[in-house]
Amino acid sequence: MKRFRHVIRKSLRFFHLDISQNLRYDRMTERIMRRLISRGSNCIDVGCHKGEILEQMLTLAPDGQHYAFEPIPGFYKELVKRFGDEVKVFPYALSSAEGEVNFRHVKNAPAYSGIKERKYDVAKPDVEIIAVKAKRLDDIVPEHHDIAFIKIDVEGGEFDVMKGAQQLLRRCRPAIVFECGLGASEYYKTDPSDLYAFLKGIPGYQLYTLKSFCNGSTPLSEKEFSDHYINNTEYYFIASPGVV
Repeated sequence: MKRFRHVIRKSLRFFHLDISQNLRYDRMTERIMRRLISRGSNCIDVGCHKGEILEQMLTLAPDGQHYAFEPIPGFYKELVKRFGDEVKVFPYALSSAEGEVNFRHVKNAPAYSGIKERKYDVAKPDVEIIAVKAKRLDDIVPEHHDIAFIKIDVEGGEFDVMKGAQQLLRRCRPAIVFECGLGASEYYKTDPSDLYAFLKGIPGYQLYTLKSFCNGSTPLSEKEFSDHYINNTEYYFIASPGVV
């Protein structure tokens, strides 16, 4: 059944049948990756889950060195089993500081799992609290290793991941596809103006919705980004040194 759902999801993306907002984001993320990732690009998947995006990274950049982060034990073990010979897979929750944290694994809706308790769009969430190690990306990726692309989907903690990767972002200026929206991000006290200022403080970075980036439109102003956040009109974005 799981394999069948995976095939259906890939087919819907292929035929541009966006029956949900998430499928639309998946399709545009794949389109952006094809545009930005070359054969030797090094990529990072934060919140790897079942490895769908990681699989695309490997297809597009078979000669690259890739990193994957997934703290849910079952998913981590499957990722190691499936990709361990080709990818550096870690069981860490990335954040802005090191330490041990209580991670909330939503067993009947694992896509909502994260460090903080958040709004769960499921009737009776079955939440298991597990202890995991929190790490900073700056402490894991070697300084000599250039990174071209990062995907971050950690159910609200995306800004914390970025703050723990400041050196990497300034050094490599990778494109970053990330989630940011009400229902999750506010539980991490994310202020969209602060996030916007953080990224704009890195030379060359501009923010776009996935659609505007794909269409070559102008970048978002701080107000436009904040309005999307407040009104939940968009909750996936890309930060990039420039449209390619």
